[in-house]
Amino acid sequence: MSSASLTYSTFMEYMSLGGLIMWIILCLSVIALAVVLERIFFFIYASANLEELEIAFGKSLSNGDPEAVRSAVSGRSSLHRLFTAVYGHWTLDGESLRVFVEGQIRRELYRWEKNMALLEVIAKVSPLLGLLGTVLGMVEMFQTLNLGGAVSAEAVTGGIWKALFTTVAGLSVAIPVIIVHGMLTGRINREEEDLERGGVFIITEHSLRERARRQTDR
Repeated sequence: MSSASLTYSTFMEYMSLGGLIMWIILCLSVIALAVVLERIFFFIYASANLEELEIAFGKSLSNGDPEAVRSAVSGRSSLHRLFTAVYGHWTLDGESLRVFVEGQIRRELYRWEKNMALLEVIAKVSPLLGLLGTVLGMVEMFQTLNLGGAVSAEAVTGGIWKALFTTVAGLSVAIPVIIVHGMLTGRINREEEDLERGGVFIITEHSLRERARRQTDR
């Protein structure tokens, strides 16, 4: 028998020990892995260097070429999307532009926080499901021992081992998910800070340009 078949047989044996609860925990682990991978790829895709973008935006504004400004802020990242959206409403007054910037930041943060709540739920539910499987296993074991009459140490220890297996599985899913969730949340917090800094930079630039234009009109 090959090692692959042995591994598969061992896996199916472990899954059968926990019953339905084990399959639910397995499904949650697959969902969590999919969410984590999707978030990592999105974070890479939606990240940008704020300082470089600010410099490019400021220089293109000074040149006075709208096409150069649009080219400088074009990109796929959330910061590029913020700068592009705000420049599209550059003719707004200061207060209206500030409200628009805040709304755009919230929209970008929503994209970053997508599925994070689901990841948090999986981290909380997995150990509870494991505990439920353990309790159900203990109930089944004691019911069997009660019906069987004689009680042996081997039957008790074997039943407890099987019952505790779902708890181990639940914790094995929850612990990595909690760690990764914390790391992803930290990255979201850093992006939120960058978006807010970018928003302040845009509003400041708009205020300076408006002030200079009013002085020129005089």
